[in-house]
Amino acid sequence: MRRRPLGYIIFILFLGAMIGTTIGELIALLLPQGVVEQFFLRSAIFGFEPFTINLGVFVFTFGFSFKLNVIGIIGIALAAYILRWYRSEKHY
Repeated sequence: MRRRPLGYIIFILFLGAMIGTTIGELIALLLPQGVVEQFFLRSAIFGFEPFTINLGVFVFTFGFSFKLNVIGIIGIALAAYILRWYRSEKHY
């Protein structure tokens, strides 16, 4: 089996988190108000606040935040499982 580059693995896991979090948000919108909705809406936000670097001619603003909910974690686990068992041999 061929080793996959680290960037590819990170991309697949990030994609799993994005898809899972989006699905969790959609499920939460469809559910009636209550404990189950709160379970799907509860999320953790990681990152740092935007900050600005002023170089006179150029002004850069950097910031990053990552919002992850329960379904996002399941999406990461599912992406890791698929990545582990999916063989990138020749597919026709």
